[in-house]
Amino acid sequence: MSSGAPKRLRLLVTSAGRRVELINAFRQSAQALDIGLDIFACDRAPAISAACHSADTGFEVPPVASDAYIPALLAAVAAHGIDLVVPTIDPELLPLAKASEQFAAAGATLAISSPELVAMAGDKLATAAFLAAHAIASPATATMEAALASPRDWPGGVFVKPQFGSAGRGTRAVPALALLDGVAADEPMLVQSLLSGTEYTVNIYFDSHGRLRAVVPHRRLSVRAGEVEKGMTERVPQLAALAEQLAAVLPGPRGAMCFQAMVAEDGSASMFEINARFGGGYPLAHHAGATFTRWLLEERLGLAPTVQHGWRAGVMMLRYDAAVFSEP
Repeated sequence: MSSGAPKRLRLLVTSAGRRVELINAFRQSAQALDIGLDIFACDRAPAISAACHSADTGFEVPPVASDAYIPALLAAVAAHGIDLVVPTIDPELLPLAKASEQFAAAGATLAISSPELVAMAGDKLATAAFLAAHAIASPATATMEAALASPRDWPGGVFVKPQFGSAGRGTRAVPALALLDGVAADEPMLVQSLLSGTEYTVNIYFDSHGRLRAVVPHRRLSVRAGEVEKGMTERVPQLAALAEQLAAVLPGPRGAMCFQAMVAEDGSASMFEINARFGGGYPLAHHAGATFTRWLLEERLGLAPTVQHGWRAGVMMLRYDAAVFSEP
């Protein structure tokens, strides 16, 4: 879309679920840019999706794991003239990334990183191997079977999580590896050396050329279902340096991402997870002035970018439950 085109966009948020705050952030950004924005949202069950009700138009799509999912999205892009597609959940990222050229041919920009990056971030064992290969500080990681076969390599506490999990599902800290012996799991599980210190989420933004343009850490004061419930933005030089180190080696980063890290009492920082999508805590970074949604809209419209590092530290987010009502 050229700079001379009408300043109006059609946005599709996929697997929208509860992402009302993300939709609101896009609306605020469009208003700040003085552009029109039609927001479409899709979900497997739009009737019970708060975000689908909050969008201008909500519609049903097949399950993400279905072979019909990508064709259904492409059909929606063509039918509604979608300009920008923003995915929100891990299971859909790799199929979408692999189909990015199809979306481009249909006229839609897909706000997603390369398939190589998405595949690595979606597999926590591959993430650990990637971080280790590039000398990025991170905890020792192994499959549960490998760890139990070499207990002497794990003298302290460990953290257990699914290899392909998300939203904090199945995670737990265990004071000793021996306590895991005999524990059954119905999916591949990983063991990581237990980190101590202060936990952060670091929201990061890459422009369309893959350049790191923003690094916004927030301290995770309280977490519910793997998502920050209470948090505060902080400027932490160690985390900014960690983000720069990561950005230098990521293959094809694009748009919004985040990573999880721990800062120990001695000031050292370790990264232990990467998410190749908008993080659940993005609204905090947005409110602090790091408006990733605005920057995505600017890129799609060909407007001069307003990316800047002047976000505010000390901004606190205190989430609470709200309701969306629907009647026949």
